[in-house]
Amino acid sequence: MGRTVEGHARSDRPPGRTAEAAQRTAAVEERVRMLGEILSDALAIDVHGTDLQTLKRAPRRAPPTASPSDLEPHPGPVWDAFAPHPPGRFRWWGAERRYNRRLACAEDRFAEAIERHRAFEESRRERVARALRDQIEQQRRLDEATAEQHARIDAYQRAVENRDRAAVSRYFQKALERVAEPLDFPRRRRVGYVPESTLLAVEWDLPDVSVVPAEASYRYDRSLDAVLAVPRPDKELRLLYQQLVAQLALRALHLIFGSDRYGLVDTVVFNGMVESVDLPTGRTVRPCLITLRATREQFKALVLDQLDPVACVRHYFSAEVSRHPEELQPVEPVLEFDLADPRTIEAVDVISEIDSRPNLLELSPESFEHLVQNLLTRMGLETRLFRRGTDGGIDCVAYDPRPITGGKFVVQAKLWTRTVPPSAVRDLFGTVLDAGATKGILITTSGFGPTSYQFATGKPLQLIDGTALLALCHHHNIPARIIRRAS
Repeated sequence: MGRTVEGHARSDRPPGRTAEAAQRTAAVEERVRMLGEILSDALAIDVHGTDLQTLKRAPRRAPPTASPSDLEPHPGPVWDAFAPHPPGRFRWWGAERRYNRRLACAEDRFAEAIERHRAFEESRRERVARALRDQIEQQRRLDEATAEQHARIDAYQRAVENRDRAAVSRYFQKALERVAEPLDFPRRRRVGYVPESTLLAVEWDLPDVSVVPAEASYRYDRSLDAVLAVPRPDKELRLLYQQLVAQLALRALHLIFGSDRYGLVDTVVFNGMVESVDLPTGRTVRPCLITLRATREQFKALVLDQLDPVACVRHYFSAEVSRHPEELQPVEPVLEFDLADPRTIEAVDVISEIDSRPNLLELSPESFEHLVQNLLTRMGLETRLFRRGTDGGIDCVAYDPRPITGGKFVVQAKLWTRTVPPSAVRDLFGTVLDAGATKGILITTSGFGPTSYQFATGKPLQLIDGTALLALCHHHNIPARIIRRAS
């Protein structure tokens, strides 16, 4: 009896609704599986930089412009086609005279045909000659266009190999734009190259937290006769999203270093942004949810198919990752993209002969320190300049009055043309500890090497190279440029 009732209860459950719940659960699980394999899927694809020589167009041949029917001479008239038949053996009276008239007429028509053929052939030869001239002219234009395009590619490659800011930024922008994004992820990204530091800054748009299914599974409710979603716990949702964001950051590093065919980049700054709507205000916002700085040597040491992405970015790269990405809680980028944006910086090198802005490299060390103090003041910091030789390694002290992010900053300003050595960065860190400061800032007109960036990672140090310095000056209306005079 019990078995009969149980069997009857099961028969009341519509098999279609149960199957629908199972199908929707499987789709959610498949989505989560795909999100978890973003990095491994990227590793399965060979990444190599574009050989710029392959962008050269193959030489093209001008199509023939002469009509095929004009290429061969047309056969001339043949007398046999015009000649009348001579009289037979039995000739009637007057037959010979009639034949002679027909013969004379045939000779006239034959002569006209010969003249028409001569005129036609002359016209045909002129058309062929004209078509050949047109084809030669068209081929000349094609050859010139091909040579011009090849010259542009060669000039572009020389600029890339010489680490021209705009050319290298364009090279990596194009390389990353060619990469297909998984699923329905956004494709917006910005790239800026800093030649002084062989650093590539990347601002990369990430999907927001809604990319992770909010449903953990589906079940059929017999009492409601409906398929209901089982919500995913908030903690699990947050962890899955953080795992995705960390994978995307490592995937970006894999793509960038893999695309560096010409050995241009030693350090990458990755800022993962999300474009969303701030619900309390309704405004569009772009918080940074992950920021990290990675050197090539650091990245080469990774075994990407065996690591935990979140642990890697947090502990190995000392990345800042939003603790509550579902609330769009931002982190402070290790380098604002605008400080590396070539559109802001490039103009300083274009019209150097007529540019009236002061060249920072022509300032005295004291004047440069005063410029740095002026810049920090315009940024809203309270500053105090030290006398040279009595600063204990400090050129300036700046105070940020903000209650959480502020504090005491020790600043060093180096008016250099050569790369700042790592020892200067280590010395600054020692000064920060000795002075009990919140942060150390090293500002230079030159750049930093990967070892300096690697040492600064995870420490309260901010390194501002010549590119970032010019961007800050530009943003705060301080006229400045950096022009290295040929020795």
